[in-house]
Amino acid sequence: MKCNEKDSMPLVSVITPSYNCSAFIKETVESVLSQSYPHWEMIIVDDKSKDDSVYVIQQYVAEDQRIKLIPLSQNIGAAGARNVAIQQAKGDYIAFLDSDDLWLPTKLEEQVSFMQKGNLAFSFTSYSLISEEGTHMDIEVTAPPIVDYKYLIGNTTIGCLTVMLDRQQIQRIEMPITQPEDTALWLSLLKQGHQAYGLQKVLANYRIVRNSTSRNKVKAAYRYWKLLRSQEKLSLIKVNFYFSKYAYHAYNKNRVKSS
Repeated sequence: MKCNEKDSMPLVSVITPSYNCSAFIKETVESVLSQSYPHWEMIIVDDKSKDDSVYVIQQYVAEDQRIKLIPLSQNIGAAGARNVAIQQAKGDYIAFLDSDDLWLPTKLEEQVSFMQKGNLAFSFTSYSLISEEGTHMDIEVTAPPIVDYKYLIGNTTIGCLTVMLDRQQIQRIEMPITQPEDTALWLSLLKQGHQAYGLQKVLANYRIVRNSTSRNKVKAAYRYWKLLRSQEKLSLIKVNFYFSKYAYHAYNKNRVKSS
């Protein structure tokens, strides 16, 4: 990993998978361009979109050399697209941002400072929910101070759009194909002995897109149950115990009004 020779700030690689995102990708890219922290690269991997996403992204690539586009010739899914981006990343830190979500302007600045002060390998932040149209829903998910493996396995508190990882402390960063792939990665890292540290400030907006896979509660629950069995290889008794905790937290997460 290398920083810009003219700048001592660590480089942050923003990992963005894109698929049929032309309705939202402009806002997503603009939220990165608006960051108060300037030393970043944004790697957008388009997963064989059928709309004009690539055209929209190319306009930004032409305007700012920090934005890079990798168009895929076949659809490989979000996990695969993220891994392609990670393989091309040059940053000291890896940060994740999906193509319909948004960052607040000080997100990178505050989180890099948080990581450096604590010499943290893994951090995440609080975030708010917005509607598909971008309206704030007065709901926020508050980051707990510390999350370990036992805490996360029965919870869904870490939002992918808020995560930042230190590549010097975490040598191998790769999203498993097992869904939900982001949670599968977090569990893998925590099982290795890392802890995730929460920056308890809302620094991102998660967009609730109607008819998306993540909004199908039955499918999401089934994917999580399979994750506990296939990747974590838990007994049925433990699966049922942690799954009940997951279901409880997942149900309440989107119903906790911000104070």
